[in-house]
Amino acid sequence: MRSIRAAATGAVTLSLALAASACGGGSPTGGGSDDSPKTLTYWASNQGASVEIDKKVLQPELDKFEKQTGIEVKLEVVPWSDLLNRILTATTSGQGPDVLNIGNTWSASLQATGALLPWDAKNFGRIGGKDRFVASALGSTGVPDQDPAAVPLYSMAYALYYNKKMFADAGISKPPVTWDELVAAGKKLSKNGKWGLGTEGSNPSENIHHAYIFAKQHGADFFTADGKPDFTDDGAVAAVKDYVDLMAKDEIIAPGNAEYAQNQSVSDFAKGKTAMLLWQSAAANLKSQGMDEDDYGIAPVPVRSGTPGGGTNVNSMVAGINLAVFKNTDNLDGATKFVKFMTSDAEQKILNKAYSSIPPVASAQSDPAFSTPANAVLKDTLTKSAVALPQVPAESQFETAVGTAIKELYADAAAGRAVTEASVKAKLKKAQSQMPAA
Repeated sequence: MRSIRAAATGAVTLSLALAASACGGGSPTGGGSDDSPKTLTYWASNQGASVEIDKKVLQPELDKFEKQTGIEVKLEVVPWSDLLNRILTATTSGQGPDVLNIGNTWSASLQATGALLPWDAKNFGRIGGKDRFVASALGSTGVPDQDPAAVPLYSMAYALYYNKKMFADAGISKPPVTWDELVAAGKKLSKNGKWGLGTEGSNPSENIHHAYIFAKQHGADFFTADGKPDFTDDGAVAAVKDYVDLMAKDEIIAPGNAEYAQNQSVSDFAKGKTAMLLWQSAAANLKSQGMDEDDYGIAPVPVRSGTPGGGTNVNSMVAGINLAVFKNTDNLDGATKFVKFMTSDAEQKILNKAYSSIPPVASAQSDPAFSTPANAVLKDTLTKSAVALPQVPAESQFETAVGTAIKELYADAAAGRAVTEASVKAKLKKAQSQMPAA
């Protein structure tokens, strides 16, 4: 998912969502029609440093759409801490927006509810065709071999952001490319009230993203090939322990980060309190907080054994935001026009520039704004070394269960309690027991 966000916690269980497979958003008139052709409701995810910044980015574009079509779009920017709950509640109540942003990692889970409009060949044809979108983005739109549940809107990848001055002052000449190098650099940088690395220890979604990257580097996946949870696999356990050990053992993350869940680690980096940050497409957020682009560098996320290719060639999950339509919308024609507008080359350039993300529409990537050194790192990662999170119906429950287990492990680390292989395995075993039955 990505975005610059807080955790989607306390999610409604998948069994509840599946019970509403015939439900959806829109208004209570029955939906799936064009009963309200002059209005649309749109839930946007909080992509910028604040909800107000998002409104400033989006409202001029929505006004432009209204001028072109005569359709008024009623905007609500929903914080990430509320978004998944709000969406799942809407699938059960039938009361939701016409169009909405979803974290791309939720695509298969929300697809399983049956509430979202499937993007079959006909629907893709109405917005210019499926082949306009890059393959990595389409890989996170739902279960393979099924019609996608959503359309890619913003593409992002994780990268390592590092403070150039803090590196120079510590005598570090280049960004780390392995985890051992990152820990060594972090220890040099963690002094005088400042720390080597920041993280969001109370954010289950961020925890999952990093743990999954670690797991893939260990050759693990958290799920078996047939989609069954496998959270206590040796590689998964090692991955979670490696991630939490950055605080518990290596002591390069401040204990207070165990309570972070609202982008505080980004603010700490922008203010020079930490020297490194692992984040998705952070440039716009850092700029809004007063950090000049010349003050930091950007490099690929480290891997276990050197530059991608030396170990398992994964250093990001395919992060991003998808645009979905509730199946029972009262303005299906207008909703489709809105998706076409938001994924047009012109809007893709405007919106992805604003959020320092990468357009998932291939033709829009030709804009020079997406060829900067920073964006080159993100595009290269998305093309060569990023993987989608498991596209299984229980994915959102996986994020909540395992992400919360990691949150608890970070709390242990912050309190000085030992984080051992046994304690990690016990937390993951408990998380697996919380997953819905197949």
